[in-house]
Amino acid sequence: MSGSTKVTSSSVGEASNRNGWVWGFTLQSEIWNGRLAMIGFVSALLVELVSGQGVLHFWNLI
Repeated sequence: MSGSTKVTSSSVGEASNRNGWVWGFTLQSEIWNGRLAMIGFVSALLVELVSGQGVLHFWNLI
């Protein structure tokens, strides 16, 4: 196979380290920030779809 790539132990270690929890402004914190933002966005959409009103109205904030 001419198009295959080799997976070395260092690249596997870097991939598993990317998902670790590290404090500060690092690549890991940006990954976790994006994941949590996606969960929040999808949950807000689900609240609007199920209840038929916005998130702020659903929680009686306005």
